Amino acid sequence: MTRVLLFIDDDIDVRDAFGDLLEYSGWTVVHAADGLAALEWLAKNEPPAAILLDLKMPRCDGYEFRARQLADPRWRDVPTVVFTADANADGSEPPILSGAPLLRKSAPFAELRALLEHVVTAVGG
Repeated sequence: MTRVLLFIDDDIDVRDAFGDLLEYSGWTVVHAADGLAALEWLAKNEPPAAILLDLKMPRCDGYEFRARQLADPRWRDVPTVVFTADANADGSEPPILSGAPLLRKSAPFAELRALLEHVVTAVGG
């Protein structure tokens, strides 16, 4: 069974680098440059197994995306990992990020892979 990961980040280099590593690890990665592009993709496709979400993006940032995700019963329960380079993000983010573990982009890739596996397994994926 193919597991789809929706990777939302405005930095194409980050998406390409981590996307390649995630695909090598068995994920099918769908890229979105911001929250609006991700919402458009979600509206046309089955929910992914997980979402990897950057916070700071143009048009629709991670906070706005997460608010819309939680408001929609089709996507509310999709496991989401906040993946950020924001030095000020410390895990005590606004309540809208509740339930979404936070991982810094500087973390080792093995930590990202393990966290994604954990959140998907926790919901029975």
